[in-house]
Amino acid sequence: MRYLTIQYVRKPSGQTNESIAVCNRLRDYDIQTSAVIVDFRDRRVIKASLEGTTIPKDFDRIVGFYHQHYKATIDRLLMENGLEKVQKETKDAIDIDSTTGTDTQSSSSVA
Repeated sequence: MRYLTIQYVRKPSGQTNESIAVCNRLRDYDIQTSAVIVDFRDRRVIKASLEGTTIPKDFDRIVGFYHQHYKATIDRLLMENGLEKVQKETKDAIDIDSTTGTDTQSSSSVA
């Protein structure tokens, strides 16, 4: 698979649901409805916006953020597209950009 697409749907109650999909080619529907589209083969972010606000299209930062939530999917996309080294760099970026200020690697290895 080549692309990761992420859609956000706001319910009438105000709750927002997030939906992800992986695909080999983009369709017009994906481009129109997805808030985030990441191309893992070319290592680029095609689209990145949340509720009309455009976010910086930094591949490593966006992959690092979603790696926290969708580890297995992101790891598979990285491996299938020959980007295994990016995973380690991304993991470091997650620790540096953590909003809590804690080291996620250290807290997970504590017995």
